Amino acid sequence: MASMQSPQTAKFDWFGKAQEARRRRRHAADRRLQFYGIAAIGTAILLLGVLLVSLMMNGSPAFTQSHVTFQVFVDPAKVEAEDPGSGDFRGIVRRGFEGLVSQELSRRDGRDFHDMLSRGAQYMLRDTVVENPRLIGQTITVTYPFADPMDQLHKGLIDRDTPESQRRVSDKQIAWYDEMAASGAISKPFNWALFFNADSRFPELAGLAGALVGSFYALMVCFLISFPVGVAAAVYLEEFAPRNRATDLIEVNINNLAAVPSVVFGLLGLAVFLNFFGLPRSSPLVGGMVLSLMTLPTMIIVTRAALKAVPPSIREAALGVGASRHQVVMHHVLPLAIPGILTGTIIGLAQALGETAPLLLIGMNAFITSAPGGITEPATALPTQVFIWADSPERGFVSRTSAAILVLIGFLIVMNGVAVFLRQRLERKW
Repeated sequence: MASMQSPQTAKFDWFGKAQEARRRRRHAADRRLQFYGIAAIGTAILLLGVLLVSLMMNGSPAFTQSHVTFQVFVDPAKVEAEDPGSGDFRGIVRRGFEGLVSQELSRRDGRDFHDMLSRGAQYMLRDTVVENPRLIGQTITVTYPFADPMDQLHKGLIDRDTPESQRRVSDKQIAWYDEMAASGAISKPFNWALFFNADSRFPELAGLAGALVGSFYALMVCFLISFPVGVAAAVYLEEFAPRNRATDLIEVNINNLAAVPSVVFGLLGLAVFLNFFGLPRSSPLVGGMVLSLMTLPTMIIVTRAALKAVPPSIREAALGVGASRHQVVMHHVLPLAIPGILTGTIIGLAQALGETAPLLLIGMNAFITSAPGGITEPATALPTQVFIWADSPERGFVSRTSAAILVLIGFLIVMNGVAVFLRQRLERKW
């Protein structure tokens, strides 16, 4: 047996000092690699935690809104029953609001005092009276939001100890505020307007309704275009396309398009959909078409991976009993690949939901004060709404920007949760 071993193998000492030192170095390298991996994961989790905590701390004030409750007399001399929408609601609201303080207000003090109430109060009263004209001639109790500076003061975001010249609330307004608070006229309920109001120049009235509806329409258009086109393209490339230079070139370009920055797709949509075809600017239709261009490469790649994951034995068995290629794909391969396709589709749509650059280029950052009624009406989306609010100078939009980001993250978490549920629910193991 000794004659069958090579001279080098026969002399190699596996248990010598040199081999022992080499093993220690390898084990130390493994431990360092594990440490670096754990440190990277821990750093990522820490940064994510810092981001979420920062967003929650900044955005939590936006989920509540300071309101003031007072009584107003809907004077029949100011509001005509035949045309309730054109009355002097501003004067009615002012007189009712002045009833909250005991001090007689001069003309100058009156201007500072009425600045404490939101400018949308008169329109809220108008809508209430138009909806119910029988209120004309009656005294009703109304609850309207404070203006943004008073809202900041009520939430403790404005320090009273700051010199008057350096804060947005005067000493007189603080004294009036204290008198209202002592009478129990001020409340701070949950801010439902954040979800049911559209955008506004005034932070206390601004909401995400227009952005939520616009995002829904844009994602619907994106899904209706990218899902059938992406699945059909992937089925052809994976199951029917001949292997030649043309298909190789197509595959390479699809893989490259998946890595192209989203702003490039925005420029393409601006040039083709808006400038060439003349489609409506700022509409969810164009937004969804641009997002579908961006999502298509990802969807094709994911669908092809799902089709490849189906065992070849399924195809061979179907062909063995006489099925055609079309029947093999449509009756066996595609149904078995649906869980993977749906998971990739939802993840692709979630990625599209968070894109901002392509939507900015097609004008979906316009100031829209009402939710769109269809896919061709002007609208905004959640990412562009965050961009608009982040660029606003009013302090109230700081918390609303963080709140909008939290809502957007919530949507992404829900969509990814749905993808995980569908994958586990429909997944088949062979």
